[in-house]
Amino acid sequence: MKYIASCSFGKDSLAAIITRFEHNEPIDECVYCRVMFDEKTSAELPEHEEWIHNTAIPLLERRYGLKTTIVQSEKNYCGCFYNVVKKNTKNKGRMWGFPFQKYPWCNALKRDSIKIYENEIGNHKSIVGIAVDEDERVEKAKAKGQILPLVDYNITESQAFEIAKKNDFLSPAYSNGRTRLGCWFCHNQRLSELRRLRKEHPELWDKLLVLDAVSPVTFKPDATLRYLDERFYNEESQIGLMD
Repeated sequence: MKYIASCSFGKDSLAAIITRFEHNEPIDECVYCRVMFDEKTSAELPEHEEWIHNTAIPLLERRYGLKTTIVQSEKNYCGCFYNVVKKNTKNKGRMWGFPFQKYPWCNALKRDSIKIYENEIGNHKSIVGIAVDEDERVEKAKAKGQILPLVDYNITESQAFEIAKKNDFLSPAYSNGRTRLGCWFCHNQRLSELRRLRKEHPELWDKLLVLDAVSPVTFKPDATLRYLDERFYNEESQIGLMD
């Protein structure tokens, strides 16, 4: 039996690893699934991507002797975006475009890669960073038989943040009030995060605008990215006038 920690290098997954080591419970390996936007661009925010590879992975090995395996799908977000529907349905011949809000195709970029790797390693238990106050996720994880250190030791999301910070495992991407990390192109993120992406990483925002111009599916159910771009620009202009 192997004990495999699934790690996104966010606060919760790292706090789960730290907590398990503090209680002298086994972890054999850390597995990180690297999702790509295109062939050269990671799904992680640039500051998080750099921190994962140059700081967090070496620190896990140096401090705990824990090695990280990186798995990555042969597919990337853009490759799937430009796929054409082949099934004989009303959408046959149409480009996939942005994922739908319900049952988004992008989830498979991570899920399928992890599943393939887990099948390769055989008999194991998955260690997952889900906090005790994430009720719905806790129930689903328990049903899968996953090990939940943060639940076992009654650790909330806010406490997980402090554990990661105290142990020098807090990504710089959590700066200025950000509390959650994920793919920078995620259509489910809040408008405040999209606004911040546009301001801090205009080069990534521009990549999304290119897709927005040809997608048959709107980025948000009620808004294209172009609309949001104009909205954010107008908001900034109003703030500038008030200054």
